[in-house]
Amino acid sequence: MLRTATRQDLPAVLALLADEEKVVDPASVVIDDAYEKAFAAVAGDSRNEILVLVDGDTVVGCLQATYIPGLGKHGAERALIEAVRIRPDRRGGGLGRQLMERTVERARQRGCALVQLTSNRHRADAHRFYASLGFAASHEGFKLAL
Repeated sequence: MLRTATRQDLPAVLALLADEEKVVDPASVVIDDAYEKAFAAVAGDSRNEILVLVDGDTVVGCLQATYIPGLGKHGAERALIEAVRIRPDRRGGGLGRQLMERTVERARQRGCALVQLTSNRHRADAHRFYASLGFAASHEGFKLAL
């Protein structure tokens, strides 16, 4: 099931973000004021959502989608997808594909004209995965850490 994350999901989401290569126990995650503030800001903003993919009572995947207004594409919004994660012990079974396809469909239903994402240049497997979903490596991205 894909749904919008609730505050109760925050430990599981942070556990997914903590380490891409191993399963982190959500009970071990320390949730401080910065995480609380950030989650509240996303949850309270109609142009942002943290989505979770749930199997039973377990959060097995997550991502953040941000809907960006602009003048390009005849004023249509674009969706920016970030922080895509699937639990390491659940990869390879199609959960990532489900998460991404459902998120793209949400963006389409919202009227977005484009879905974009960035991926670390060293993540070749992720690049093949995104290409298999129809994403094209059409631009080169730049980031400036502040």
